[in-house]
Amino acid sequence: MSFPANFLWGAATSSYQIEGAVKQDGRGSSIWDDFCYTEGKVANGDTGDVAIDHYNRMPQDLEIMSELGLQAYRFSIAWPRIKPLGRGQIEKRGLDFYDRLIDGLLARNIVPLPTLYHWDLPSALQQIGGWTNRDTSDYFAEYASVVVNKFRDRVDQWATLNEPWVSAFLGHAAGIHAPGLQDPAAAFAAAHNLMLAHGKAVGVIRDIAPKAKAGIVLNLAPVYLTEQAPDDHPAHQSIKLQDAMLNRWWLDSMLKGSYPEVLLNLGDMVTNSIQDGDLAEISRPIDWLGINYYQDSRSVPVFGNEAAPTTMDSTGNGAMPGTRGIRMAEPVGEVTDFGWSTTPDGLRKLLLMLTEDYENLPEMFITENGCAYDDPMVDGESHDQRRIDYVHAHLKSVEAAISAGANVKGYMVWSLFDNFEWAEGYRQRFGIIHVDFDTQVRTLRDSAHFYKEVIATNGASLD
Repeated sequence: MSFPANFLWGAATSSYQIEGAVKQDGRGSSIWDDFCYTEGKVANGDTGDVAIDHYNRMPQDLEIMSELGLQAYRFSIAWPRIKPLGRGQIEKRGLDFYDRLIDGLLARNIVPLPTLYHWDLPSALQQIGGWTNRDTSDYFAEYASVVVNKFRDRVDQWATLNEPWVSAFLGHAAGIHAPGLQDPAAAFAAAHNLMLAHGKAVGVIRDIAPKAKAGIVLNLAPVYLTEQAPDDHPAHQSIKLQDAMLNRWWLDSMLKGSYPEVLLNLGDMVTNSIQDGDLAEISRPIDWLGINYYQDSRSVPVFGNEAAPTTMDSTGNGAMPGTRGIRMAEPVGEVTDFGWSTTPDGLRKLLLMLTEDYENLPEMFITENGCAYDDPMVDGESHDQRRIDYVHAHLKSVEAAISAGANVKGYMVWSLFDNFEWAEGYRQRFGIIHVDFDTQVRTLRDSAHFYKEVIATNGASLD
């Protein structure tokens, strides 16, 4: 196996999942604080109040990154740390934390890859509509201007949003993520306003840091039926809707300046929030595309009296608003603790699909890829061969896609640490580094040592 000489190897985290310190140094409340404090929303009543205490243990964590030989570190900046109310007052202590983090990364020759929004919307903005309120896109641009201006001398690559599909559809239609709504019309309003926020933030980056690269991180996957169905079966239309919502809504609006017709045909539920000029704002050219990949989106047609489900899972499998005649396919491969399939070749197919379908596709980075397995500590070690196998197989797919012409520039494993896994609380462990949530002791798993060698050899060790 071979990767380009300048291939960038790193790992990823997000602010709410690792930082903790939710009431420290002036941080405001976020919708994820509110969601966690609502009974029954998060497994075991877990919260991100402490998480893995990265806010206070950041110097130690930087040393771990250096030990692994990371070349890049993808993290997110917590909006409520910078603007506790989402707008207005700026909290200097929040900026100071990321100042120290970025300086610490650069001192260790690790490229900082910050994401401006990874789901922790300030609660004060949710109180006036959150992402269903068009004004939130302007507040996001104001927040982005503060952050980009602060770090423009040291950060060369920015992501605007992480997985807006999750924010919109799992947060506003399925109700299993913050803010916990179950309203498809609200989901489409949020989906549009998130993309409007992205476009405005790209404009901010262009104005303040014109030499920096601007991009976005999307969760994408091939969407298909695993069983045949007659041509007139509604499953075929549902698959088109799924692909449009999971993939094309975001990609087409940015790279083609239009939303998929199959969604616009759903009527006012989709179109009410769209105004003249919005798609020109959304389709400002980007320099790079981040891809988060975990599994394919696989469905089977429903026949006879079998009822189609109305739920979806956290990677886009299952029913979407407007879909009918399908249900999720059974998991395949080495099924993770999350119940997700292992479908590594889907990553190759996805990268080549993007390369073929979008003439103006920018360079790509795999910004998240990983699996949840709870391999416990035994005699001071955590042997997680399944995670090693998972990462190895997906890296083979990335290399195959590059060999076939996909312009992939880097890979970030998810996640660097075990952390707070959203509605799953602390029961799903994605980290290549084990964290004892009681003592906060960090221990490198076998997969961390494996990945260290992959980085050191630019992938040659995979052979």
